[in-house]
Formats: sequence, C-alpha cells, structure tokens
Amino acid sequence: MPRLPKPPRRSGRVRKERPPFRARRSARVRDLLGPDAVGIRQSLVALGFSSLTAVVAGGFLAAMTGTLERNPGLLVLVPAAIGMRGNIFGALGSRLATSIHAGTFRMSRRADALVTQNVLASGVLSLVTAVMLAVITKILSPIFGLDSVIGVADLVVLSAVGALLSFLVLIAVTLALAARSAQRGWDLDDVNAPLVSAAGDVVTLPALFVASFLLEIDALTTSLASLLVLLSLLSLWWSRRSLLTTMRQVLAESLPILLATGILLVIAGVVIEHELATFAANRAVLVLVPACLAAAGAIGGILSGRLSSKFHLGVIEPTAVPGRPARRDLIAGLAFALPVLIFNGLLAYVASVLFSFESPGLASLLWISVIGGSIATLLAGAIGYYGTALAVRAGADPDTYGMPLVTSSVDLGGAAALVLTIGWLGLS
Repeated sequence: MPRLPKPPRRSGRVRKERPPFRARRSARVRDLLGPDAVGIRQSLVALGFSSLTAVVAGGFLAAMTGTLERNPGLLVLVPAAIGMRGNIFGALGSRLATSIHAGTFRMSRRADALVTQNVLASGVLSLVTAVMLAVITKILSPIFGLDSVIGVADLVVLSAVGALLSFLVLIAVTLALAARSAQRGWDLDDVNAPLVSAAGDVVTLPALFVASFLLEIDALTTSLASLLVLLSLLSLWWSRRSLLTTMRQVLAESLPILLATGILLVIAGVVIEHELATFAANRAVLVLVPACLAAAGAIGGILSGRLSSKFHLGVIEPTAVPGRPARRDLIAGLAFALPVLIFNGLLAYVASVLFSFESPGLASLLWISVIGGSIATLLAGAIGYYGTALAVRAGADPDTYGMPLVTSSVDLGGAAALVLTIGWLGLS
C-alpha cells in the first residue's frame, strides 16, 4: 500500500487563526453583558412592550384627571396598586421561573400542585393587601400633609375591587407566560418582570376607574367595604388552617414584606398626589409616571429574577461585593435603561400630540424621563442585588423577597426623582 506524502514542515511557531472581527466583537459584547444574546433580545423586546403599555396606561391616567380631582386619595392608590400587582405577580413569576430551571414545573389542577398553591396564595395576597393599602392610605395621608382624602370605606372598595378585577387578568397572563416559557425553552426571568409589569399597568388603572363608579352609591359602598374586609379576614383564617404547605409558606413569607413595601408604595403615591396640580397643568408629564416607574421596576425585576435563580442554583454567592456573574447581570440591566427611557420620553410626546395633552415640550419630557428614570434604575440595581442577597443570607426565599423590595423601593425613589426633576426644570 503506497504511503501518503507527509505534509510539509513549517518552521517557527504555528500561528493560530484569529476569529473574524465580527465574531470577536460579539464575544466581547456577550462577555460585557453577561446574559446570552437570546436573553438580551427577549429582555429588550419585553421592555419595549412594557414601555408601550405603560405609556398607554399613562395616557389613560392623564385622561382621568377629573376623576382624580373628584376623589382625593385615588392618585395615592395608583402607584400603590400598580406596585402591589407587580410585587405579587412578579414574585409569582420568579418562583415559577425557578421551578422551571429546577425541572419541577408542571401545570396541574390538583389542589396540592405547586402551581395551584401559588395561584391560591396570589389570590389571598391580592385581596388582603388591597384592604391593607386602603387602611395605610387613610392613616398615612394626613401624616404627610394630605388632609382631604376620601373615607376609608371608599378606599377599601377602590383598592379591593380594583385588585380582584386585576387578579383575574394577571393570573392568566402569568400562568400562560410560564407555560409558554417552559414549552419553548425561554428564560422566564428575562421576560417575567417587564411583561407582568406591562399587564399590571394596563389592567390596574381601568380596574380602579371602574371601581370608582361604585363610590356614587353611598349605601352600597359601606356594605361592600364591610363584605370585602370580612372576606379578607376569612381568607387569612382559611389559609392558616389549610394543609397546603407551599401556600402557607408563601403567605407567611410574603405578608410581612408586602406590608412593609405597601407603606413605601403609599408614600410614593402621596409624593405624586402633592403634585396633582402640576400634573393637571402638564398632562403629558403624567403620562411619564407609569412609564418611568414601570421601566425601572421591570429592569430591577429582571435583575432580581436572574439573581435569585442563580442564588438558588449556587451559581453566585451573596457576597458584599458582587461577583463577576452578578456584575454581568447588573451591567446588562443598567445598559437597558438609557434607550428604554429615551423611548418613554418620545412616546409620551407622541401621546401628548395625538390626544392634545398639555405638554412642556419634547426636550423637557426627555430630560424628565432620562434623569428621573436613571436615578430609579440605579436604585433598582442596588436593591435588586443586595435585597436578594440579604434574603438568601437570612434563609428566606429570594423569589418572594427580592421582587417586592425592588419594585416598591423603585416606585418610591422613582416618584421622588420624577418630582425633583420636574422642580429642577421649573414646571412645579
């Protein structure tokens, strides 16, 4: 058998071929941002969709300024109700995402199934926290200088009816998103917070608006408020006696943190209510309120969801200085902020032109969105990491604690940042 000729020898060192420039650049981008290209694309699409729906919600809010002026305290409930929906259903999505990563997610109608117990817990939390927000609003508003607030029965009806109407839609959205993510292999952590936030923005404001019509009937308002308070107490009593351990654990861990975050959310609403006259004179600025808070909260939610899943899986440790994998997620989240906030400002200006809302102009809207939203996003990044890390160190479920800490703190910090920016621009 003839021998094959030997390949010619090359003198010197063998030089490795470098990958093409485009491949090297893509590798550097992936190394910088941390999440893979699919995750980045999913997050950006979800954040863009969240911005669109948040601006729609802001337009709806700007259009109902008359209702806000007739019912003092309703504007206090707006960020509180939207934030609480994000807290409850964002945490639910984060828990479902972790179960998908761990391979334990199954859609089932059995009462003892993981998904069913989480749904029941979310329903109880929605009702109980709605009543709680109404009471907190009535207590805190006078302390922070809002004396003319509607009665506590009116607040209970507004908050609880709005929460129950929102629950019916948001639970369907969250479960459909989780099932689709498990089926298609999506990372639910990348899309959960923006899409749940988007759905919450769109659903919560119309639900509060519908509930406000019930306030016209005094006798119905009082009796309905009493019934809703009784139902919330009975649901708590039933859940404590239930044998569904996962549901009881979620409720036991969630209620204290939701009570604390509810106080922050109400204070955020009070901050915004104080500027109602400014918002009524510049309704285009009111369009930005849900948009900026939703963008910062969604980015913080993405961070919290990704970090909590990595803590669960042992990929990262809860250290004082974030490790490299955590830093990658933090940098990616902050990199999303600027284009999304500019997009929000442009959308608010377009909405003001289409619906003839009073506007301070495109430049002012962009400055308000970018400055106020950037401050809120930086706060979201810090709380997203350290809030989740503290939950892990305390032995608590970071999925349950991380999301509420981020969204409520961002709502308060973002509301204050927006009001400060409006003052800096001389609009108040």
